[in-house]
Amino acid sequence: MAKQVFKKIINNQELIVEHGQLAKQASGSILVRYGDTVVLVTVTVNNKISEGDFFPLTVVFQEKLYSVGKIPGGFLKREGKPSEYGTLSARVIDRALRPLFSENFRNEVQIVINVLAVDNDNDVRVVSLFAASLALSISKIPFAGPVAGTLVTFDQNNNIIINPTLEQINNGKMELIVAGTAEAINMVEAGAKEVSESLMLQAILAGHDVIRQLITFQHEIIEKVGVPKMEVELFQIRSEIITYVNNNYAKELITAARIKEKTKRYETIEHLVEQAINNYSIPVPLSEKEQKKLTLELKTALHNIIRQEVRRQILIDKTRLDGRKLDQIRPLSSEIDILPIVHGSALFTRGETQVLSVVTLGALGENQIIDGITDEEGKRFMHHYNFPPFSVGETGRMGPPSRREIGHGALGEKALLQIIPSEKVFPYTIRIVSEVLESNGSTSQASICAATLALMAAGVPIIGPVVGIAMGLIKEKNNYTILTDIQGVEDHLGDMDFKVAGTAKGICALQMDIKIAGINKAILQEALEAAKEARLTILDNVLATISEPRAHLAPTAPKMKTFMIPVDKIREVIGPSGKMITAIIEKSDDVKIDIEDDGQVTIYHRESTAIEKAYQLIKAIVMPVIVGEEIIGPVVKIEKFGVFVNLKENLDGLIHISKLAKQHVEKAEDIVQLNDIVKVKVIEIDGKGKIKLQLIEILPKK
Repeated sequence: MAKQVFKKIINNQELIVEHGQLAKQASGSILVRYGDTVVLVTVTVNNKISEGDFFPLTVVFQEKLYSVGKIPGGFLKREGKPSEYGTLSARVIDRALRPLFSENFRNEVQIVINVLAVDNDNDVRVVSLFAASLALSISKIPFAGPVAGTLVTFDQNNNIIINPTLEQINNGKMELIVAGTAEAINMVEAGAKEVSESLMLQAILAGHDVIRQLITFQHEIIEKVGVPKMEVELFQIRSEIITYVNNNYAKELITAARIKEKTKRYETIEHLVEQAINNYSIPVPLSEKEQKKLTLELKTALHNIIRQEVRRQILIDKTRLDGRKLDQIRPLSSEIDILPIVHGSALFTRGETQVLSVVTLGALGENQIIDGITDEEGKRFMHHYNFPPFSVGETGRMGPPSRREIGHGALGEKALLQIIPSEKVFPYTIRIVSEVLESNGSTSQASICAATLALMAAGVPIIGPVVGIAMGLIKEKNNYTILTDIQGVEDHLGDMDFKVAGTAKGICALQMDIKIAGINKAILQEALEAAKEARLTILDNVLATISEPRAHLAPTAPKMKTFMIPVDKIREVIGPSGKMITAIIEKSDDVKIDIEDDGQVTIYHRESTAIEKAYQLIKAIVMPVIVGEEIIGPVVKIEKFGVFVNLKENLDGLIHISKLAKQHVEKAEDIVQLNDIVKVKVIEIDGKGKIKLQLIEILPKK
């Protein structure tokens, strides 16, 4: 197969696609270059239908540290499990691709994204999604694409920037990834600095315009190198099974679907499913494989009845399972100070969804170190999300966080990050752990609400409280209904899970997952406005519990003292091989000390006395005078505003003109002359180490 190269200018930069040279044994293989970002994406398919009840699609995002010129850390010096960034990137791509496969397609598909080179000004996720869509589209795998995505931000003047550089994102108001087909939007993910709903919608639609250009380019390539699609066996339910289920269990299932209480509804449905399977008569013995297939068809047929009934109630009757109105939020409850010892804790409950969030504060040196393909080397704010099986009344796997837990934690972190004070204002590392105790829909947004409460209870001076809500959608052709605060069954049987988090001022995070090909502007706009109304209602509940961050940290939280030292004194404080700072720490009851390059020193400890001791030891090194001390020295410089006196070797202090005499002084020379020997008193040492003096007397010249 001869190598073919295709080129197109997108956003003033050349997008280059290569086909036919690399990984030719895969079902589809594409190399894409955009700027200096290069990815090789391969797709493969199993020719046999799987026996499971879902489509087994796997997206593997292979981060290679050579792509950014790094050698991996650790003993093995090779890449290990995916980083958080890799996991989140795979999820973004999966969410854009998955809705474009047939609902009944069951053949296993694996998409492997090999990140070969990364230019952080050309987003690797956007390039990878384009390449994955194209690899699927030219392959034999049935796929209703193509699909594409783009990155969008606003500058400080609300000008839209498409495919922004890393600097533009850092200086902009948001980081939005939007994906879709030529006709509709099917995936959105954003972190934003309190952006309004109208601006967010404007950015999404601007991104969609670029997506159409990318899809047009894909079609040009597909026409040249695409191959016919394979014949596949789609999952189907035999007609006799559908008849059996409809005749014997439809009425009971519809009644069960209307049970308001989640646990009772699930138990009733599960009992009916078991009954239907056990009562189905089989004329001849079946093999294990045939029995599995029969059971799957029966379960699917039974659940289809429930799905149709729930969707019909919402779409036609405009009623919900729990009797709520379409825009009604479930009962809310907020509490703080749930736990002793910890630095901050809160419990947030919305209906049958409940999350406990706990805040821990630490020194800046305890930040998370990141070894990945992005420029990010560490972070001082972390939000971790745990979803144990008991939260849904089940037994199951317990252990390292799943991809879903990582994704939900990251979404919460994205929203909360917008309200976290800078390290200059609040020089702590902050970790929040959100424990899901009960789940019936939108635990990720409940974790944001609980985390906000816990932050305020901990005394973290957040910019403003942020809360979240999940919106749903039921759509049949042109008829649709938008739901506020979806519960689990509405998420499972619906067409959209649209999570919106924000403050009273605007949106801080956004994530949309859908099961249909896409949604239009009207649905997006309606969902955003409904989410805003719901968000404000939840915000009222949070603020009724705690109206603002506490003025003081918890007694168990590490205390902190911040001050400045001259940059040229940093080396003296640290000492040879760190001996001096180690000695200071040991003499001060194991305080933690962070020293920044600009001379900012922060000391942490639970006891203020230990902090003060370390402070005095450091001050003795860098500030060899103390407030109240009287010193004799020569006048070395005279200015309009005062005179400088040499106190010790390489150490001067300022007597402001107002401190030269009790009466008003017109000129400093009226009181002192250059080289006069004076006695002064140290009255202040400011945060930058500058020494302020008061004249006591002028000594006679010898």
